[in-house]
Amino acid sequence: MNTNYLGVLRCTKALLPQMRQNKKGCIINVASVSGHIANSPLGAYAASKFALEAISEALAQEIKSFDIKVAIVEPGIINTDMATDISVDKISLYPHSKRIAGMFSASLKNPTPPTLLADKVLEVAESNSWKLRHPIGPDAEPFIAWRATMTDEAWVDRNAVDDDEWYEAVQSTFGLDAR
Repeated sequence: MNTNYLGVLRCTKALLPQMRQNKKGCIINVASVSGHIANSPLGAYAASKFALEAISEALAQEIKSFDIKVAIVEPGIINTDMATDISVDKISLYPHSKRIAGMFSASLKNPTPPTLLADKVLEVAESNSWKLRHPIGPDAEPFIAWRATMTDEAWVDRNAVDDDEWYEAVQSTFGLDAR
C-alpha cells in the first residue's frame, strides 16, 4: 500500500499544483489486472491496485478541466522479478498459493517482456487520447473479461473449487497448464 498507492499519491500531490498552473499534463499510473481481480494469495497486492484504480478514476474527473490527462496502464503477467518470485514450492495451508504460482509459471513459458509496459507508457504519454484504462499483455483483457462474466458469488465459488476443477478451468479458459 505504501508503494503502490500512497507513493503514487505523494508524487501526484507534489506535481499536480504545477500541472494545474500550466493547465496541461499527463499522469500515467501503473496498476494491474489485479486492480480488477482479487485472487488469493495476492489480496494485499490487489487491494493496493484496486485503490490505485479508484483514485485514478476520480482524479481523471477532477483535473480534466485543467487539460490534465490521467491514464491507467493495467499489465497482466509480465516477466518481472515479482512474477518469477511467485513460487510453487512455498508451503501454504491454502491451495491458492500453488495454483496462482502455477498459473504464473505457465504464463511465463511465453514471457511478456517488461518493455511492452514501457512502450505502452510512452504511447499513452505521446497520444492525444483521453482513454482512461489501457490493459496490456496477451492475458490482461482476457482475464478482466473472464472475471466480468461472473457475479461476485460465482467468482468466490470458482476459486473455492477443488484443485482438479480449478486447473481444468484455467486450462480450458486460457490454455494454460498451471499444474
